[in-house]
Amino acid sequence: MALLDQTGRYSDLSLNEDKLLADGKHVLVAYHMEPAAGYGYLEAAAHFAAESSTGTNVEVSTTDDFTKGVDALVYFIDEAKGIMKIAYPIELFDRNVIDGRTMLVSFLTLAIGNNQGMGDIKNAQMQDFYIPPRMLQLFDGPAKDISDMWRILGRPVENGGYIAGTIIKPKLGLRPEPFANAAYQFWLGGDFIKNDEPQGNQVFCPMKKVLPLVYDAMKRAQDETGEAKLFSANITADDHYEMCARADYILETFGPDADKVAFLVDGYVGGPGMVTTARRQYPGQYLHYHRAGHGAVTSPSSKRGYTAFVLAKMSRLQGASGIHVGTMGYGKMEGDATDKIIAYMIERDECQGPYYHQKWYGMKPTTPIISGGMNALRLPGFFENLGHGNVINTSGGGSYGHIDSPAAGAISLRQAYDCWKSGADPIEYAKEHKEFARAFESFEHDADALYPGWRDKLGVHK
Repeated sequence: MALLDQTGRYSDLSLNEDKLLADGKHVLVAYHMEPAAGYGYLEAAAHFAAESSTGTNVEVSTTDDFTKGVDALVYFIDEAKGIMKIAYPIELFDRNVIDGRTMLVSFLTLAIGNNQGMGDIKNAQMQDFYIPPRMLQLFDGPAKDISDMWRILGRPVENGGYIAGTIIKPKLGLRPEPFANAAYQFWLGGDFIKNDEPQGNQVFCPMKKVLPLVYDAMKRAQDETGEAKLFSANITADDHYEMCARADYILETFGPDADKVAFLVDGYVGGPGMVTTARRQYPGQYLHYHRAGHGAVTSPSSKRGYTAFVLAKMSRLQGASGIHVGTMGYGKMEGDATDKIIAYMIERDECQGPYYHQKWYGMKPTTPIISGGMNALRLPGFFENLGHGNVINTSGGGSYGHIDSPAAGAISLRQAYDCWKSGADPIEYAKEHKEFARAFESFEHDADALYPGWRDKLGVHK
């Protein structure tokens, strides 16, 4: 059966983007789209917009003039580059019964719902979106941000700098006592520890046994170093009652130090409902969005779904205090140096994205969390590319793989930031900073690639 041609109703290429932006009545979305063989570009784009909003595959008698007034409209195409842009009236999006606020689920249901699986669409991937001021006001946004972390650490609340973190390694298989000891060893030199995403309530490491030991380790490390320590505890669960039970137990366990605890949620596999539940039920906690599984759709090789940039931008709307953004080509994760635009979009009050300039109108920022194969040797180049160090970095192997100790690994990370910030040459800096110098011996392959001749310069000979 031939598809109904919807171009007359669901496209209007005379619409002016600047006017759409100025009017503030539409959410604008840019896609890379490739129609299936035999279908025209505008025809497929209009069908996509129809499926995203008020359309059906046949004419129906129940459509009235009001319905047509909330159609999504294709307002721009560039067939040669495979780009289409669609304007969605903000009235289309679902609103909460209890408080009239909007929800990310509704945005995703329309903008990437059934449309990507239609027969006339070969591939479609969301590249960017624009939220107008009135719609932006209806999202929660973050309750806490990195300034709250800096305050706890006794730093300035503006440009408080690099937070040296780690991930407990191995990520599975440690029983309670070794787990807590691993935390203690890192905290002697570093700031922030996160549960790795699989760590929860395994039978060999029950939450109610391990967390009191972790809190004891935190207190001992704080006493020995005279510094505050931070812990990100995984509360991810299928059921929000279970998630809240975990969260409540964590807060009770850490007691007077509960403000030093972030809540980690696996926001991609758990979905927007999990993120929003954590954001609304626990606004006093830093909300740590871990994106386990996101590469299934946001990989640079993917041609469907949405990009890692879009995922991060959505996380700020939902209220994530921080989200993992990869390593921008400096660690083991996919990506490259241009991924710094992801960090800029979530941390600044306005930013130019791939297609749209987004203003956030004072919405709190979302911290870029850098994780995945990073160590002290890779960090100076990372900071140079990003242009600042106001991030949380969780280096698992970069800490526990240090030749001397996890604490020395943590100190080497801090020194890498200091090295970059002071503009020092890393080799020269290493001559005066033992932990950073020993990182060269700990991560020899990286040292060889990044700093050729380092052995002779540092006098390291085997």
